[in-house]
Amino acid sequence: MILPIVAYGADILRSKGKEITPDYPNLAKLIEDMWETMYASSGVGLAAPQINKDIRLFIIDSAQIFENQEEDEKGKYPDEPGVKQVFINAQIKALDGEEWAYNEGCLSIPRIREDVMRNESVTLTYVDENFVAQEKTFNGLTARIILHEYDHIEGKLFIDYLKPFKRKLLRGKLDDISKGKVRADYKMIFPK
Repeated sequence: MILPIVAYGADILRSKGKEITPDYPNLAKLIEDMWETMYASSGVGLAAPQINKDIRLFIIDSAQIFENQEEDEKGKYPDEPGVKQVFINAQIKALDGEEWAYNEGCLSIPRIREDVMRNESVTLTYVDENFVAQEKTFNGLTARIILHEYDHIEGKLFIDYLKPFKRKLLRGKLDDISKGKVRADYKMIFPK
């Protein structure tokens, strides 16, 4: 089932997600719905707070980026061909490498894209959809998507990385989003 995306301005996007246990109600169905919602919204990642769940769960599929790359982009990123994965109760163990800029967007903040600086690699502990404990290091675009989605379960948004002047310039657009005055190609719910 395709779920509506929570728009900028909703309190849940600013709250820290809670850890869950294997007996979380209908977890397999929730994850399935998240994949369906993410693909229907043309996203490459989706975090539970974006579908109104205050839990530490996110999904990513960086393989989509590599499948749709222009010829001159091929071989540019070390994580090619990408990763499709579920992350539950993730915690960052280490951030490594140089910070680099990439133009990011967010399903909860439609029609706004900005360059954000993030580390080249991230090491995480998490459990997968079967609650098997994992510790892995990711780099390149995959690391960036993970860090973006991880921020969601920490109550942060990509616009938090922007300089104050840039955020001030975006204030009108952000206010419009929170009031529902934005058009997206997917179903959204707006703060009351």
